[in-house]
Amino acid sequence: MLFAEFDNPTTHSIPSIGPTLTREFLSGVEASARSLLSRLSVQERSGARTDIEAQPDVRALNSLALRSLVSLFDEKEQLFSHRVMLTGDGLPWDATSRKRTIIALLGLHRLAESGGSIPFDLASIREEVLRDSSWVTNVGELGLLTWFAAVCTPDRLETVFKQFDFEKVLSAYPDGRQARTTGLAWFLAGIAHARLACPEGLPDLTDVAVDAYHLLKDNQSDSGLFGHAALPGFPRETLYNRLGSFTDQIYAIYALSIFARAFQVEEPLESALGCANAVCSLQGEMGQWWFLYDKRTTRVVTPYPVFSAHQDGTAPCGLLALEEVTGRSFQRAIFKGLSWITGANELGEDLRNLDRGLIWHSIGPRRRITNYWKTVLGVMNISHGPQAESLRIRYEARPDHAGWLLYAFGKFGLPNTAMAAKAATAR
Repeated sequence: MLFAEFDNPTTHSIPSIGPTLTREFLSGVEASARSLLSRLSVQERSGARTDIEAQPDVRALNSLALRSLVSLFDEKEQLFSHRVMLTGDGLPWDATSRKRTIIALLGLHRLAESGGSIPFDLASIREEVLRDSSWVTNVGELGLLTWFAAVCTPDRLETVFKQFDFEKVLSAYPDGRQARTTGLAWFLAGIAHARLACPEGLPDLTDVAVDAYHLLKDNQSDSGLFGHAALPGFPRETLYNRLGSFTDQIYAIYALSIFARAFQVEEPLESALGCANAVCSLQGEMGQWWFLYDKRTTRVVTPYPVFSAHQDGTAPCGLLALEEVTGRSFQRAIFKGLSWITGANELGEDLRNLDRGLIWHSIGPRRRITNYWKTVLGVMNISHGPQAESLRIRYEARPDHAGWLLYAFGKFGLPNTAMAAKAATAR
């Protein structure tokens, strides 16, 4: 495989960042910290926008996501299934997943705050998730757990901070030592949400937050794009460092936006805007958020698979978070991505299955080896566009997809009470 050489990189310690630099950074006296918002033009901050709340399709997507979660819920275990996949025998469940349940709960919490009717006992599911934290095996998962506690049950944050030594996790877990972008982003977002939820009474994690921020920023090139991992101390540039997935880009955008908001600093917004502008400029003609990017050349090297969860979930989450703190509108790109879901895509197929109450997973190559060679050719800048006949829909659905969708749009509620009732009776 393309990344096999770096699957088990040598462990290296992360570079230390002194407390003096940390305090300077947060006090706003670092030389590169500038007043970003004052440099955004009036047109960029308050120009013509698409009013998301006025779009009926957004509320319909919320309803569909809710129905999807009903289909994926295991009442006995009080957790959501890892996924369901369409087979000749129907839609069998995989085992349940605490991690994916947490993401589903983030979305359901956002929908519940809007007044939407929720056909679940959220308190019981939260208790089941928090009953066991043995699934936390890396920095990113700890960040996600902290994020969840801060947003959904802030009274449990103190317990999380007692369970884990946050000051040491960046060197204790492999994804911290390797400076993996998505793991760092989830961790930084978790700390930022904890600070927003409980500004007083929790441990001061300023230093470790800034350490995570600098490690994350070191993965970003001048183009604005992020690589997948820095692998500090590795003797040469690797493809892990040079190439980054859309997941790496969008979680970094979200984390930098929330970090800036929680710690009242503006420098991270420059990095977030640089990445957002880069991925938006590379967005496909049909609104596709492509799979893999080359931060050195600012190109897409592997377009497929294109994930539905990115189109209607994680991309809106990250871009709307950045829009909220900067006033810069990304709604045109967001709605272009949503149209891909509803049939304006390479196959001309609506990925929403209204009968089953699901949104199918992705469109990608029929053969995995095809994607391998696409990456090789893409890095060599001799890649060619795919033909529709080489693509297929992946007929599966996951709870984290519905969770990110609701986390992005849940605050806008459901179309009407009848749709919520339909979701409840589908159980």
